[in-house]
Amino acid sequence: MFKLKTLVLLIAVVGLSGCSLLPDTSKIIPWETESELSGDYENAIEADAITVPDDLDSGAIQQAFPIPEVAVNLAIPVTGKAPRPAPLTAGSQLDAVRLQRLGESSWAVVNVAPGQLWPQVRAFLVSSGIDVASVDASGGLIDTAFVMLENKSLESRFRFRVDSGVQRNTSELHVLQQTVAKDLDLTSWPQNSDDTELEQTMLRNIAQFIANSAESAPVSMMAEQAMTGAGRIAMEESTSGARLRLDLPFNRAWAATEKGFTDAGFRLDDKNRSAGLFYVTYLGPEGEEDGGWFSWLGGSDSDDPLIGQEFQVQLTTEDTSQVTIHILGSDGQPIGQLEQQGLLTLLQGNIT
Repeated sequence: MFKLKTLVLLIAVVGLSGCSLLPDTSKIIPWETESELSGDYENAIEADAITVPDDLDSGAIQQAFPIPEVAVNLAIPVTGKAPRPAPLTAGSQLDAVRLQRLGESSWAVVNVAPGQLWPQVRAFLVSSGIDVASVDASGGLIDTAFVMLENKSLESRFRFRVDSGVQRNTSELHVLQQTVAKDLDLTSWPQNSDDTELEQTMLRNIAQFIANSAESAPVSMMAEQAMTGAGRIAMEESTSGARLRLDLPFNRAWAATEKGFTDAGFRLDDKNRSAGLFYVTYLGPEGEEDGGWFSWLGGSDSDDPLIGQEFQVQLTTEDTSQVTIHILGSDGQPIGQLEQQGLLTLLQGNIT
């Protein structure tokens, strides 16, 4: 009986003392109203960044939602004067964005899929204070409201078009400008910009913004589903052998192919645009080792047997937006299948 009373007494004592061991929850969870808490963050002190010893891996310590740095001078105000565009600097992700031009057309080639470029365009407009008037994710179109820009007496609006790039997981960004006018039909856009200088200014500004934020760009699932990142160039088999299919109009395909020869290891000797023919000599890509790309054709100890050989590159228009590319011998006749596929593979990777 004594033991039982003693046990009950001990339990009671422990229970009472346990209450004193519990923390004061009123100090852990303050019961102030939301309005009383709303200003607390203003007095918060920023803690020092976590310092990781040199012998440990810091890869896991990253910002959960990194905010891209935006150069202040890139913002384009809704009213007032727009600053001159900042040049693409050495500190930017130069390989991420390239400006290209063909005739009167200019565009930016961005080394991300359309689904990743899309939110960067939206972020640029927000940071610049430019309102969005309409969005068509399936068509890759973002139309802005009218804004007043530098040294201009009339307002302008812009259409940004995001397309798949030629290479896989790349994108193209096109800008179209339209000046406000009396009785303007807001449902239609001109084929070319009314003011090419403003178009170029806007293109350079957004290219700089994208270059600055390339490493931390988010992805738009909606745009990713609507716009494929499969690219616009592919190798396929035909009755005459392997060929490249390029989903571009002829003038753009012609210029892109000519530009790609050097990086692919070809020397351009002559060309006949009306016939769709390039006359080239294969020199081999720079930096080749172990005898060259095609050394295996002549045995393990042989040099590349195709180096120095002349070829014809034939471009044929399939429709208004598609061209096929064949590689032929110097006499215009088909070459071996392996050589054909190998040379086309080199060319395919260097057309942008």
